[in-house]
Amino acid sequence: MRNKFIRMMHYKCRQGIYPSSNVKRFEVPEDKVPWNVDYPEYEPVKYTASVLKGKPWADPEIEEVSFKPNWNSFDEKVNRKSFTGDYVINEEGYPLNPVGRTGIIGRGLLGRWGPNHAADPIVTRWKRNTTGALEIDKTTDKPILQFVAIQRRDSGEWAIPGGMVDPGETISATLKREFMEEAMNSLEKDDIGKEELECSIKEFFEKGEEFYEGYVDDPRNTDNAWMETVASNFHDEHGSTVGQITLTAGDDARNAKWMTVDRNLNLYANHIEFIKRTVRKRNAHW
Repeated sequence: MRNKFIRMMHYKCRQGIYPSSNVKRFEVPEDKVPWNVDYPEYEPVKYTASVLKGKPWADPEIEEVSFKPNWNSFDEKVNRKSFTGDYVINEEGYPLNPVGRTGIIGRGLLGRWGPNHAADPIVTRWKRNTTGALEIDKTTDKPILQFVAIQRRDSGEWAIPGGMVDPGETISATLKREFMEEAMNSLEKDDIGKEELECSIKEFFEKGEEFYEGYVDDPRNTDNAWMETVASNFHDEHGSTVGQITLTAGDDARNAKWMTVDRNLNLYANHIEFIKRTVRKRNAHW
C-alpha cells in the first residue's frame, strides 16, 4: 500500500530537471523514497530560486535569526499544518517532506518551508450536442463530462485553474479568485460586466463539494517544501451559468478552455487523479 501511494502521489516530484532551472535532482529510486529507509549515498542538490528573495509572501532562510516559525500549527496568518499529520523537523531545523525524498533540498520555487497550501476548483458541465442534448458515450452508456482547464505559462501543461491560499484567506475565496484570474480574466471587462460576472460566480462558488484535501505530487516539491491542496467540484448541471461563459486566459495562463474528460489526459501534477474522483462522483464516462 505504501509503495502504491508513492507511485501515485510522489512521482512527478522526483523526475529529472527541477522546473524553471537547470538543476538536476539526485536520483531517488522508489524503494529509497521513505525517510526510514537507509540511503547513505543520498546527496541531494540544494536549491532555492533567487526570485523568492525579499518577496513579502515568501519565508526567509531557515538560518535567519529572526525567523522562528511555529511548525505544525497556524503561525499567525500562515497555515503551517499539514493534511498528512505532523511532519518531522530535522536536526538542522528543516521540515521534512512527509512522503519522502525528492532529490532536492531547499525551497525550490515554493514560498514556504513545509506545506504550501493551495485550492483547486474543478468546474464541470455536461458535454452537449448542437441541439443541447447530453452526449452519451456508446461504450459506457454514460454522459460525458467537461471541465475548465488552463494551460500553464511556466510548463505549457494543462491543469486545473488553482492557486495559492493567501494568508488569512478562506478556501472558498481562493477558489473564486483563482478561477476569475486564471480562467475568466475578469480584469479585462468593464465595471458593469465585471460586477455582474462576479455576482454570478460568487453564487456559483457557494455550492461546491469538497472531495480531497492532502498532498500534491507537484514537480516543484522538495525535501523541505511541498504542495498541499483542497480540491472541490463545482458542477453546472444544466450549463446555464458558468457553462455558458466564454473562457479567457488570465495572466497566469496561456489558454483556457472546456476540456472533455478522457482517461488518457496528461495533466499537471496529479490533477488527473482529481478529475478521476470527480468522474466517479458524477457517474460520468471514463
